[in-house]
Amino acid sequence: MELHDVWFVLIAVLWTGYFFLEGFDFGVGILTRLLARDRAERRVLINTIGPVWDGNEVWLLTAGGATFAAFPEWYATLFSGFYLPLLLVLVCLIVRGVAFEYRAKRPEENWQRNWETAIFWTSLLPAFLWGVAFGNIVGGVRIDRNFDYVGSVWDLLNPHALLGGLVTLTLFTFHGAVFTALKTVGDIRVRARRLARWVGLVTAVTALEFLLWTQADSGDGKSLVALIVAVAALVAALVANQLGREGWAFALSGITIVATVAMLFLSLFPNVMPSTLDSDWSLTVTNASSSPYTLKIMTWCAAIATPIVLLYQGWTYWVFRKRIGTQHIAADAAAGTAH
Repeated sequence: MELHDVWFVLIAVLWTGYFFLEGFDFGVGILTRLLARDRAERRVLINTIGPVWDGNEVWLLTAGGATFAAFPEWYATLFSGFYLPLLLVLVCLIVRGVAFEYRAKRPEENWQRNWETAIFWTSLLPAFLWGVAFGNIVGGVRIDRNFDYVGSVWDLLNPHALLGGLVTLTLFTFHGAVFTALKTVGDIRVRARRLARWVGLVTAVTALEFLLWTQADSGDGKSLVALIVAVAALVAALVANQLGREGWAFALSGITIVATVAMLFLSLFPNVMPSTLDSDWSLTVTNASSSPYTLKIMTWCAAIATPIVLLYQGWTYWVFRKRIGTQHIAADAAAGTAH
């Protein structure tokens, strides 16, 4: 396997990690409006991801940096052609981080309610836009002979990409609901399982349609196996959720995300951005990659740094592994007093 192939796989792994981890905290952010009934319950939801949300975003930064270094042509075409939606995602992530940090800085109800509203929308929009982006990447876009994107932002809003957005939105919401059931106690835990059941059924319909569409357009035998694993894991997650096995439900919803991302990257390879104008103008792992020397240096750096990051993040999740509920929220905090 050539180094550019290795880095294609590593970038796929980074996106998989990002969607697995950021997926459930996007889902929890969406649930602050769909599940929580009062300010105390919204506080519980926010606290379930409070210690980990910023660490989850490191996977996105690493995926972007790895793409820039390993496949500069891919990075240039992607970030110039998808400039507006990616800028919107970036703004959402910035505002979302500020909302988490500033929400409890003042006791006024309006202040906290406004930041909670910001958390909801800045979780929902990226959850949808990432699916739109990857729907376009896999489905192909208008790239000319110079590897420049020559379409408009409206070309990105095609049926396949929009369906991809619905898939990531519903899948992340389901992932967040089973995570909430795993991390909470009391009535909110029961309602999270109930909501996960209905969201999961919607996810199953949209995901099956999107994955079959992608498979028909650009899939092969390997991507078909990943598709089958994704669908089977999602069905199993629904069953586990129904039986109240929250740990299994969360693990299986995570496997659904992993298999879905794997299916997309397997459908994409050896392209990194297919051209709908002429297949000869597609960006591939060969014509979009950096020099072998650059990839070699990157490989050594990744081999040293990656285990450290994984150990640290794993330790973080272990430290904050316990369940929480409204009884753990101080009365003054639930009422809005800054902590």
